[in-house]
Amino acid sequence: MPKKAKKQQQSGGTPATVALTAAGVPFTVHAYDHDPSHPSYGEEAAEAMGVSPDRVFKTLVADVDGTLTVAVVPVAGSLDLKALATAVSGKRAAMADPTLAERTTGYVRGGISPLGQRKKLPTVLDASASTHATICVSAGRRGLEVELSPTDLTHLTGATLAPIARA
Repeated sequence: MPKKAKKQQQSGGTPATVALTAAGVPFTVHAYDHDPSHPSYGEEAAEAMGVSPDRVFKTLVADVDGTLTVAVVPVAGSLDLKALATAVSGKRAAMADPTLAERTTGYVRGGISPLGQRKKLPTVLDASASTHATICVSAGRRGLEVELSPTDLTHLTGATLAPIARA
C-alpha cells in the first residue's frame, strides 16, 4: 500500500523552498515518510504522491569534460550521458562521484534538488518536462518534493531544455 503524501502550500525548510519563496514562484511541497529500504528514491516519491513517474523528475550530477553538470530527468527513465554531453557542447559525460556531488550541491543523494544548490551548476532539464503543466523535483531532502511548472524551474536554474532521457 503506497504511503500518502502530505500536501503543504509553503515550507521554508530547505534551500530549494527558500529559493522558490524568494523568487515568488508558485509551488506546492509534498512530504512523505521516506523508506530507506526502497530501491529507488524517485519511484518511491511517485508512489507516495500518487503521481505518474513521468511527472516526477530526479536530479543527477554528472561530470562533463571536467565540469559538474546537473541533469534533471523523469524517474520513469534514465539519463543518456552522451545526450547530456551534446546538450552542453561537451564530448564526454560520466556520473559524478557521489561524495563530490553532495559536497558541491549541499544536498545528500536521494535529496539533491536542482534548486538552491550551494554552487550553481550548469543544468539540463529533459525536454519531456515541457509536456506537463507541473513536474515534481526534490525539495532538498529525502521524503520532500516540490511541484512547480517546468518553465519556472528552467528560469530559476538557467536550465537548457534538451532530450537527455532514455525510456
